Amino acid sequence: MQDAQDNGTASRPASWPMYRALVGVGVVCGLLIVSVFVLTLPIIARNEAQALQQAVFQVLPGAVTRASFVLTADTGPRAAVEGDDPRHMVHAGYDADGQLVGIAIEAQGMGYQDVIRILYGYAPQRQVIVGMQVLASKETPGLGDKIEKDPAFRANFSALDVSLAAGGASLQHAVEAVKNGSKSAPWQIDGITGATISSKAVANILRESSAQWLPLIYPRRGSFEPSGGTHGGL
Repeated sequence: MQDAQDNGTASRPASWPMYRALVGVGVVCGLLIVSVFVLTLPIIARNEAQALQQAVFQVLPGAVTRASFVLTADTGPRAAVEGDDPRHMVHAGYDADGQLVGIAIEAQGMGYQDVIRILYGYAPQRQVIVGMQVLASKETPGLGDKIEKDPAFRANFSALDVSLAAGGASLQHAVEAVKNGSKSAPWQIDGITGATISSKAVANILRESSAQWLPLIYPRRGSFEPSGGTHGGL
């Protein structure tokens, strides 16, 4: 019996201790990664929520308070609650007198290197975009990241025309990027020299998002007013 056990032990490959150690280390590392993810997820979510709240005030100049709403093609705006799908969520900003300044909308699309996430402010009273903030981007430092830092590019979003066409089902003019220095219409975005792809990506994101959201928001703009009977949550 002892000989059989010795033979079984002897039949194991010489690499067995190393294999066992590697598996053990892998299991421990996996548990540590999962534990760190679980522990940090609420902190990350809280930080993202705070960053979003500050971004709302950046893209809606004059807003001092905000409220979040859920809006779909089938329903009017209702106060958002925890657990609502953020893809159906918009954020109303109000001035010191409680009057509606505008609606902040989150959107995303592919840039030069990865997905670009932005937040933009829409003033339905004037039918213009009044601000844009990059929430997440991995564009090339010194070039593509100019969509976040270049003052001339950011100036495109002080009064970008997104008026709806007759009937309200689509935009009168789609948002478009043009070569730097050639902007000639209020719905155009002056691109960035050396960061053409990134600036075009922002224009594409705004074009697609505004075409989706603004025909829903504009006819319901009164529902976001304090007297509209809808009170935001979150």
